[in-house]
Amino acid sequence: QVQLVESGGGLVQAGGSLRLSCAASGRTFSAAVMGWFRQAPGKEREFVAAITWSGSWTNYADSVKGRFTISRDNAKNTVYLQMNSLKPADTAVYYCAARSSSSYEWPNWGQGTQVTVSS
Repeated sequence: QVQLVESGGGLVQAGGSLRLSCAASGRTFSAAVMGWFRQAPGKEREFVAAITWSGSWTNYADSVKGRFTISRDNAKNTVYLQMNSLKPADTAVYYCAARSSSSYEWPNWGQGTQVTVSS
C-alpha cells in the first residue's frame, strides 16, 4: 500500500498559478506511475496528468496541455503539478494517485486538495 498526501491547493484568481505536491510513503516502489486527477462539483473524476518513475513519459488531458506540468522528485518521493494560466473551469478537488507499471488501475489515492479559481 502506498500512502499519498497532497498539499498546495488554495484560492487563486484566473490567470494565476499554483503548485500542488503529493508526498508518497509506504510501498513507494509500487508507485511506478503517479498521476493527478480532479473532480469538480457535480462532475465525475477526470484524469489530469501522469508521469512514470523515470520521468521519461508524461501524459496530459487535452484541457490542461500547455498550462500544467507534472514532475517528480524520487529522492523525496514527491510528485508535483505546476498549474499556470488557471481558469475558473479548473476549480475542483485535485487527487494524487499511484499505480504500478503493470496495470492501468489506480489503487492508491490521496485525500484530495481543493483548488478554487475565481474569475
